[in-house]
Amino acid sequence: MASKKTLNAKNLQALGPRRLAELLFEIGESDPAVKRRLRLELAGRESPVAVAKEIRKRLVSLARARSFVDWRKIRSLAADLEMHRQAIVDQVAKRDPSEGLDLMWRFMELADPTFDRCDDSNGVVSSVFRQAAADLGRIAEAATPVPQTLAGQTFDALLDNEYGQYDSLIPTLAPSLGHEGLEHLKQSMTALLNSKVIEPAEVEASVTVSDVAQQRRIRTIRHLLTQIADAQGDVDAYIAQYDEDTRKMPGIAVAIARRLLAVNRAEEALQAIDGAASGRRSPRDWHGFDWEDARIDVLDALGRGAEAQADRRSCFERALSIPHLRAYLKHLPDFDDIEAEERALDYVESYTDPVAALSFLVSWPDLDRASALALRRKADLNGGNYWKLNEVADALAGSYPLAATIVLRSMIDFALANSQYKRYKYVAANFLECSSMAFAIDDFGTFETHEAYAARLRREHDRKTSFWKQVS
Repeated sequence: MASKKTLNAKNLQALGPRRLAELLFEIGESDPAVKRRLRLELAGRESPVAVAKEIRKRLVSLARARSFVDWRKIRSLAADLEMHRQAIVDQVAKRDPSEGLDLMWRFMELADPTFDRCDDSNGVVSSVFRQAAADLGRIAEAATPVPQTLAGQTFDALLDNEYGQYDSLIPTLAPSLGHEGLEHLKQSMTALLNSKVIEPAEVEASVTVSDVAQQRRIRTIRHLLTQIADAQGDVDAYIAQYDEDTRKMPGIAVAIARRLLAVNRAEEALQAIDGAASGRRSPRDWHGFDWEDARIDVLDALGRGAEAQADRRSCFERALSIPHLRAYLKHLPDFDDIEAEERALDYVESYTDPVAALSFLVSWPDLDRASALALRRKADLNGGNYWKLNEVADALAGSYPLAATIVLRSMIDFALANSQYKRYKYVAANFLECSSMAFAIDDFGTFETHEAYAARLRREHDRKTSFWKQVS
């Protein structure tokens, strides 16, 4: 049974309302944050208008503040902002959506001056404004503002987005903007774009800083127009924001192809995705498989399954991609997949990078093959790939202690041979693990016993005292 002195809601209730009120008043007099919270609660009992008045006063005060907020005080500022954001949502918007919407716009106007005067490297203030931007969408749906008015507010906000607080504003407000509001916003953005565009012939070799800033602004407006196009479901308007060369960039080609595929325009999607292959850099040189995955989906939509399978197989072979091999096998006829899997795993065992192959095999999983591969290609293991090899050793340790030992030794040898003193504590742990597993190994075969291995390490690296201190 909890002590009556334990600080919890039940024990505090026993103090009675009068004593609690006195304590809160006393605490509020010495703590401005608590005092503001109490004022909001009291105003909330009166009316949403009274709460809104209190919030407006605080927002004005925060907007006028100029003192710098360092990392030590940033959480207090974030808590203050969060308290008022919640008050807008819970105490104002629920009872008066129109007033809540106006207040939340005013709250968002604090973003730039707040970021200007604080160190938000940990992102606590950013998270408050991201949530407030999301709140705008929900409150707007309840308030049902005039679409053109909302579009005007959205336009002004997007042009004052120095810290990215409005990055998701268009998709957030799209339901409330509707066709009329989105069209109005589109026209405003298009007019602004046309007034800012610099024709390529007008750009000299030595562009000024203002020209660079203008080009950046043009790219921003075009990006916003793509968001509007998405909100309107207008694929052609989305594509129109990119010139021919830009459409050949793998990332852009994927985005275009995905949108065309979503509206059943698969032939055009294939043209878009294959257009990237004619660019200056092969999309297969890019990290990840976004381009290949988009192409596979397009080929499937066109009924060209054999080509899609060939691409899946290619992705697997290129980087030992488990998702692509699983998808490849799934699309094979019954029983064909068993033989195909065996051939694929044979390919993995012969892969040029044995560490990547081991990582694949323990993830697949096929620990029998992984164990055999570790023993067979011991000399080829790059012990510097410790982030993968540790996972491999952990997977093998239970049933294949000899293979796990060989993997652990590769990391120990690499760190000691290259004098990686910062890793000595980690490979010392690997060494101790080898020592523990030695009792589970009946036959080391052609490999050194643990005692022989330890003796060789002592001979070759006797001066690595910081390592030996941790294994003694």
